Amino acid sequence: MEDGYVIDRPNRAKTSSRTTRAIVVLLLLVSAGLMSLVIFGGWGGLQGSKLNQVVYLGLYLLMAYLVARWNRGVLPVAAALAIILLIFAAISGPEWLERDKTGFATPELIFGGDGLESSVIAMLTFLLIPVQVLLIAFAAQGFRQDWHVEVEVPKSRAQWSGAAPRRVSTRPGARRGTTTGASR
Repeated sequence: MEDGYVIDRPNRAKTSSRTTRAIVVLLLLVSAGLMSLVIFGGWGGLQGSKLNQVVYLGLYLLMAYLVARWNRGVLPVAAALAIILLIFAAISGPEWLERDKTGFATPELIFGGDGLESSVIAMLTFLLIPVQVLLIAFAAQGFRQDWHVEVEVPKSRAQWSGAAPRRVSTRPGARRGTTTGASR
């Protein structure tokens, strides 16, 4: 009976997959939070394109949203961006410490006023390094878990609570009961 079949994603029902997804989302949000503190707390002391840094922050937030929706395709992108951020954090952390000496002013906030102390920004920058290492590791683990695998099963045997009903093809000449959008 065709009405009783659904597209199931059994790997999404596993506890390890759900845990990995939650950890990746958390690490992306923690990274975005640390980046926003560094960007907006040290706005006046930042060099280079400030717009690029804000876009980078936006990308991390977008990836957190997509991973929360089980999008496996952004995991390698998240790992690649984490590698780049790790390199920049390792280079800029000591530079922020160099600004924590006599003669250097406290960076200004985006709308004026004193921002965070350079030593605090350095600490936040150094905190980004282990967070990015963890993000790389968990993104790679999530990519290996095959969140994208779809199996057509009877409704009674579906493991994942988000199993979608099977869509019947309406294209001319298609066999009756042919599914679309599902890989077997």
